Amino acid sequence: MPSQPSKILDTFPNPQPDRDFTIHIRIPEFSCLCPATGQPDFAELHLQYVPDGTCVELKSLKNYIWSYRNEGAYHEAVTNRILGDLVAAVNPRFMRLTADFNVRGGIYTQVVAEHRADGWTPAPRVDLPPPMRD
Repeated sequence: MPSQPSKILDTFPNPQPDRDFTIHIRIPEFSCLCPATGQPDFAELHLQYVPDGTCVELKSLKNYIWSYRNEGAYHEAVTNRILGDLVAAVNPRFMRLTADFNVRGGIYTQVVAEHRADGWTPAPRVDLPPPMRD
């Protein structure tokens, strides 16, 4: 098998370190095990971050996410662990991880965890008018 689950997160140099820009990554097939029942839990993860010196390499991120498939973890714990590992690997200016867990017992769970680098302040939002039409 060419790929294996791994807890190693590879990075590469940010191509525009002087500019704040946001990277959005959608991970629709996250799974782990419920620590109470052993049944699988499924979630869609949404990662947003403003890189500083490095960016996360996507194949290593895929293998990292895969590594949780057979691990038991509460939703809150696994979301914060993933964010912590990503922050340790990438050291971003800002990072937000949103985990939307599928329904279990009639309950949906969404966990949002954030990291903001000391001293980093985002630029003010710019709202542009919609494009003109002929």
